[in-house]
Amino acid sequence: MTMSTITNMNMNTNTKTTDDPASHPLDRFAVEGKSAIITGASGALGAGIAEALGAMGAKLTLASGDTEPLADLARRITETGGVAQTVNRRPNSLEDAEAIVERGVDAFGSVDLLVVASGFNQAGFIHEQDLADWEKVMDANVRGAWLMAQAFGKRALEQGTGGKVLLISSVRGRHGNYSGYTAYCTSKGATDALTRSLATEWAQYGITVNAIAPTVFRSGVTAWMFSDNELGQATRKRSLARIPLGRLGEVDDLLGMAIYLLSPASDFCTGQVMYVDGGYTAG
Repeated sequence: MTMSTITNMNMNTNTKTTDDPASHPLDRFAVEGKSAIITGASGALGAGIAEALGAMGAKLTLASGDTEPLADLARRITETGGVAQTVNRRPNSLEDAEAIVERGVDAFGSVDLLVVASGFNQAGFIHEQDLADWEKVMDANVRGAWLMAQAFGKRALEQGTGGKVLLISSVRGRHGNYSGYTAYCTSKGATDALTRSLATEWAQYGITVNAIAPTVFRSGVTAWMFSDNELGQATRKRSLARIPLGRLGEVDDLLGMAIYLLSPASDFCTGQVMYVDGGYTAG
């Protein structure tokens, strides 16, 4: 029998070996046992990702400056069998960022996943906005992400086992906004650039870096847009006119993408800004 005959026989068989990923594809999304750090964990998206990862068996270090919501989140996760600890700090300084990372290492022996879900917006037209407000937005959305990436990266490179970083961007990193968002849009454009730059810098170490960029989704910050008052209705109508799927987003809409980007399923995906926006950026 020739080699070509053997090759053709192998190609035509439907039998899959036990180590073939296609025979158990959902295993590619496993995060069980991974040590995950989430900043902004008390916010809607941070909390949603935390609960999803906790339910899947990840070991969580949850960071936020909002003490009570953070404690409530950790309680919900642990009461359903998850593992979570809290750090009442925001990444305002390198000391804060390093302390958050070290809490994860001290408790779980390593850090594998980083989600930077902390952020801030202060709307204001540029000719009226104070420089201090601009700096608050840039510090929370860009400086904080850079500091967390630096602290995580130092530890991940020491470990030598790779890792995954997920940043939270926005469609506003690509599109402007007429409502006084020069600070916010600029900060999210910088987030996109940070995603691509870190991805290329860290690829050699097996660390992937990606971002999720949603349109408006339900959270404490945007709750007024989902209300029935006149301003909420008008703003919602204007936003919906740009979204082909015809509705605003829910936290659940973002979780599938988050799990993908934090699991082995995305091992060949890095430097990407993934728009979860109901088609906003397509129109």
